[in-house]
Amino acid sequence: MRRVVSELGAPVILVVATALITGAFSQAHQLEFENALVMTAIVVALYVFIGNSGVISFGHVSFVAVGIYLGGILTVDPQTKTFTMPGLFPYLRHTDIGIVPSLALAAAAGGVYGLAVGLPLMRLSGLPAGIATFAVLGITANVLYYWQKIGPTAQTLSDIPEAGRWTLAVATIITIAAAYGYQRSRFGRMLRATREDPAAARAAGISVYRQRLIAFTLSGALAGLAGGLYVHQLGLIAPDLTYLDLTFVTLAMLVFGGVASLWGAVLGALAISALNSFLGDAENTVHVGFRLTLPTGTRLVTIGAVMALVIILRPSGLTGGREFGWRRR
Repeated sequence: MRRVVSELGAPVILVVATALITGAFSQAHQLEFENALVMTAIVVALYVFIGNSGVISFGHVSFVAVGIYLGGILTVDPQTKTFTMPGLFPYLRHTDIGIVPSLALAAAAGGVYGLAVGLPLMRLSGLPAGIATFAVLGITANVLYYWQKIGPTAQTLSDIPEAGRWTLAVATIITIAAAYGYQRSRFGRMLRATREDPAAARAAGISVYRQRLIAFTLSGALAGLAGGLYVHQLGLIAPDLTYLDLTFVTLAMLVFGGVASLWGAVLGALAISALNSFLGDAENTVHVGFRLTLPTGTRLVTIGAVMALVIILRPSGLTGGREFGWRRR
């Protein structure tokens, strides 16, 4: 019990602390802290599959995109949708629900999409798996960009209700709790066994394909939930939200904190969010005792350099792939 409290309590306390201090800053900085909570939810969703299976996935932002579009469109007034997106499917055009139900539907859609994608792809490992999931990302981005029946295509939709920081924090804590519950379950243990030694796991009667598919589906559901949070944090849907930038940044967060631990996923997400926020402000000039203005693009270059350094100097990330815990005397 003490182990559960320490391992699960530390990430939850970090999220609650982030939500608490958000109210002490200006509106612009509040948005950055809220974005950090959403990024934490996305990175934890990545961790559920990548951290436990050891298989890299570049396609999880596809499930985030599904959550963004479904969770956002379902909460827009039907009259607005009829005027701005007359080509939508009738259900999407006429349905108007609250934020919480839209988050539940976004999670369900992400899980269904994850299952559909995982059925053919979870037999792959290594580079083929990474390439296949990257292809899924490209397909999803192009479908959302061009298909008028499911979204605003190349337009920006900005009439989406925004969620408060506590809604974001509670949903992020739910994501963390689900990830922790999974990794402590027999399914999580079996998947980690396939990560450490696939041949031995098969010899012990563990189906590598089945365990990866379960994790991929759960990860897709959590990513869909995170996408719903993202759209209600921003209050808009834009065509460039969910492609390479978000994929690159969230993977950098996971690698920086430690791919193999939930504590590393949360710590890496919040740390890189802070760095990302500071560098973004510095590109528009920030005062740090003097006037600092960085060239446009410094943010992504710096994050890439940080990720490369961590991989070279500490491949297991800041946490070393370990969960937070109190040392025994």
